[in-house]
Amino acid sequence: MPGVSPLAPPGGKKRKPMAEINVVPYIDVMLVLLIIFMVTAPMLNQGVDVDLPNVDASPVTVEQDENQLIVSISAKGLYYLERGSDDPKAMALVDIQRYVSTLLKSQPKTDVLVRGDEAVPYGIVVALMGSLQTAGAKSVGLITEAPDPQAGL
Repeated sequence: MPGVSPLAPPGGKKRKPMAEINVVPYIDVMLVLLIIFMVTAPMLNQGVDVDLPNVDASPVTVEQDENQLIVSISAKGLYYLERGSDDPKAMALVDIQRYVSTLLKSQPKTDVLVRGDEAVPYGIVVALMGSLQTAGAKSVGLITEAPDPQAGL
């Protein structure tokens, strides 16, 4: 037939275009992504394992960003710098002071926070805070955990 298109359906009937979207493949992809995020989320918790002291105070929300530096003190009294995705390594107090001083000169709006294990003697925490202020940190925050409300029951 000279006037018939080879792509036309047999019988000469024209088909209406389908205006529906098949969402089943999208649901499958979303479920796979959900599983991936659920598995990897616990692995994103980084830092030094520190048993924080419990304090009865209202919680303050602090968003983790690039302008934040956390100095941790382990139960053994070792100092760690936590910044970015690097695995923290133990450092001497002088090295931490030098690093913080250099960082605050280039990024003066950096928040400096201290995470100290509750078994650490008070003098070690005070020595760290003094070194941080000598390095140029105008204010140093302390990270604690809120007490468990179910513990008194």
